Amino acid sequence: MALLLGRSFLRRAWTAGLLCAAAPQMASADEQSKASTPQRPAIMFNRWQEDWSVLADPRVPREPLDELKYIPLSGFDPRTYLSFGANTRERFESNNAPNFGTGPNRSQNYVISRNEFHADLRVADQLQAFVHFQADYAPWKTMLTPVDRNRLDLEQAWVALTEQVGGGTLKLRAGRQQFGFDLQRFVAVRDGPNVRQSFDAAWADYENGPWRFITFYSLPVQVRDDKVFDDYSSVTAQTFGMARAEYKFSETLFIAGYYANFTQANARFANASGAERRDILDVHLNGNANHFDFDLELMGQTGRIGNEPIMAWAVGSLAGYTFADVNFSPRVGIQLDAASGDGNSKRSFGTFNPLFPNGYYFTLASYTGYTNLFHAKPSLTLSLSPSVKLMFAAAAQWRQNTADAIYTQPDIPVPNTAGRPGAYTGSYGQVRLDWTIDRATSFAVEAVHFAVGDTLRKAGAHDSNYVGVEIKRGW
Repeated sequence: MALLLGRSFLRRAWTAGLLCAAAPQMASADEQSKASTPQRPAIMFNRWQEDWSVLADPRVPREPLDELKYIPLSGFDPRTYLSFGANTRERFESNNAPNFGTGPNRSQNYVISRNEFHADLRVADQLQAFVHFQADYAPWKTMLTPVDRNRLDLEQAWVALTEQVGGGTLKLRAGRQQFGFDLQRFVAVRDGPNVRQSFDAAWADYENGPWRFITFYSLPVQVRDDKVFDDYSSVTAQTFGMARAEYKFSETLFIAGYYANFTQANARFANASGAERRDILDVHLNGNANHFDFDLELMGQTGRIGNEPIMAWAVGSLAGYTFADVNFSPRVGIQLDAASGDGNSKRSFGTFNPLFPNGYYFTLASYTGYTNLFHAKPSLTLSLSPSVKLMFAAAAQWRQNTADAIYTQPDIPVPNTAGRPGAYTGSYGQVRLDWTIDRATSFAVEAVHFAVGDTLRKAGAHDSNYVGVEIKRGW
């Protein structure tokens, strides 16, 4: 096998050499070498998508510890290698009213610290094995939730096979893994909080031209943190499966749709509880042209919770226009979202389940969830430099149905709000600064002030303030 791979590689290299020799000498040898030098890969959201085989080229500038970023395992094929990497994210948060100040949560100032390290094995672009560990801490946070701390556990561990089939590319992946779709409104890696969402899953996707088809079956991982390496998944806790089709009309226009099935035991909403099963239909459209961008997603949910049939829905939309010829390239945007609540009807249960939200779609403060709401949010984003963006936003929220509760992230009802009069939830202002320091480091500051409406105030809530300061570094 190694000999065949070596012959193939040498044959491609010989052909490339002949083509280069026959090409017109339009530039100096130094200029040609510089133009053709591969670039180091960016540190990506999904670390397993990075290709470090570029370090096989001696012209690529070296950085410390590159001997661990690229360990060749074949003398013939540079794509067979082992790579190590790590991420760290430190965020200071000050929140004077978690859950709007209701319940046991009180004003807190704390740090959430996410530390990840991984190993990535590649064999000739056909086989990949990826292992990812996490160690997440929350110093000084007194009210811990399952997404705050996971002292040491397995975040991902999977094997993938890639084959060319019928003119397209087939990818099979099995093991503990992470995935998110579209803007990660409803199926996400959960990057906002400290502990990410993983799935024990079997995955298959097939790409051919503008088409891509995906199917998987998974057991969402439950975070326990009683001891190290104790996270688990179980068919009696949650299951999640999907069949999805995607089509690219062009590089700037994309549509996708999927059917999914979600189950969980002991679901608890304001107006119902019990074993939950949801059948889900979702359509997503995304595009941009002539400085205009938009994103639209619609989801419908049916099924049962306990003995009650479910009929729920949600709509998410973003749109904006960028004035590219004006100083700071201002983008004026509008975000409109809606999700159903339950009306105490005997015919069906209407509370929408946001499934696996990303935790930052509205704000990092997580004051409200994607359940029983109308949400309108205009915004202005300024590009102060190629690496610095500043965003200002103001938003207002209402309940879709006053018979149901007001919900915080992800779908936790605020006590004493269900069935109370007054649809208006409140308004908030948001300011966020993002600075990409270099290809591996970023910095962000976000501040949110939420002014509660009468329904929340009568439930014992009060206005809320949040400040988050974050730095991320990848290696």
